Amino acid sequence: MKKNVRELALEGLLQVEKNGAYSNLLLNSLIEKNKLEGKDTGLLTEIVYGTIQRRDILDFYLQPFLRKKVEPWVRVLLRLSLYQMVFLDRVPAHAAIYEAVEIAKKRGHKGISSLVNGVLRSIQRQGVPSLDEIKNPAKRLAIETSHPEWLVEEWIRAYDLETARKMCEVNLLPPVPTARVNADKTTVEDVLDMLNHEGIEAKKGDLSEDAVQIKQGNAAHTRAFREGFLSIQDESSMLVARALGPEEGDTVLDSCAAPGGKTSHIAERLHGSGKVISLDLHQHKVRLIQEQVKRLDLHNVEAKALDARKAREHFEDETFDKILVDAPCSGFGVIRRKPDIKLGKSAADSEKLSHIQLAILEETAPLLKKGGRLVYSTCTIEQAENEKVVHAFLQSHPEFEWDLSVKDRLPKVLEPYVEKGEVQILPHYFLTDGFYIACLRKKV
Repeated sequence: MKKNVRELALEGLLQVEKNGAYSNLLLNSLIEKNKLEGKDTGLLTEIVYGTIQRRDILDFYLQPFLRKKVEPWVRVLLRLSLYQMVFLDRVPAHAAIYEAVEIAKKRGHKGISSLVNGVLRSIQRQGVPSLDEIKNPAKRLAIETSHPEWLVEEWIRAYDLETARKMCEVNLLPPVPTARVNADKTTVEDVLDMLNHEGIEAKKGDLSEDAVQIKQGNAAHTRAFREGFLSIQDESSMLVARALGPEEGDTVLDSCAAPGGKTSHIAERLHGSGKVISLDLHQHKVRLIQEQVKRLDLHNVEAKALDARKAREHFEDETFDKILVDAPCSGFGVIRRKPDIKLGKSAADSEKLSHIQLAILEETAPLLKKGGRLVYSTCTIEQAENEKVVHAFLQSHPEFEWDLSVKDRLPKVLEPYVEKGEVQILPHYFLTDGFYIACLRKKV
């Protein structure tokens, strides 16, 4: 029997909770497996992402109405139903309640369906509790925007309460889909024309010169994408290849390259010359790089499975003109795009990652030629994984210095945020992913 959208949402959310499944991959799988289209796809996506994004405030709203502990699936069902009642204008409350009760009948017994009905109808009558009773500003912001309290406290310490609020609030907005134009094959104007002919509404990007923003439609389902005229990538991520500034004939190392967005951007900017060596720890991720490179018709990329912390066993010192270390990180800059990143992480994770990040920098640094450029980047906003890692590296490597020329390669609008050779883009600056980029030069 075919499951309806809310049953599928429950199934997906349980997999995210229990198994740590990635919501974006899970959604694609549910949509394909159940042959959903149109409005159903939109509603499923909205319920799954929205319930994850607002999980903590939904629990806060439910708490006074739950007299006893309930099974995990019942709590998730109540969350997704309440999400529709509170945050989705287009879903009438009575429809959300009816569907919840029907699902509870199917999955449980009469007592559970009565409980679900009772809780949701009580909330409908009485309204949700007020956040005003929470006096601690960090705790109130954490619950209001459904971010871990420790993370909010950290952002308040690193920046201030107002900045933390802006970041938390922007993480609740739907992300703006963007794509990078393959400058080796075409121009932004030509891609906008191609997309327009395929019924996709798009415009030039705000931050990166080779970006287009998708206003309506899915660019990944177009001929322009299939034939390698564009790649799906966030605008702040596109700035990494610009910061690196590959020049024709360069040999470049991308030390942590999967799924290949930055590798392919570097290769495009080499215009068929030079070479990009792309490493990733896992063979299945190397295949993702190879697929991307093939689609874009790039012939100057060599992808291999290798731990970047063992790179010196495979390459001679001073082999590369440019090196990119786009390090594995906590990903707190992309919460807006992947809300499940907020779940189940702790402050200790950033500390552990910083050791791996520094180890990759230490291992790859000798592979850079004198006068060469090294860019370190992450899609996080944690100082422990960004400034602290780069500053520690510079302290123990006097042969490196800040590359102050990076300012000239980045968009003018970023100038106020560039400090020496580094820039921390916070998600609310340009409504892009949060991103850190540091540019270093090996002394001659």
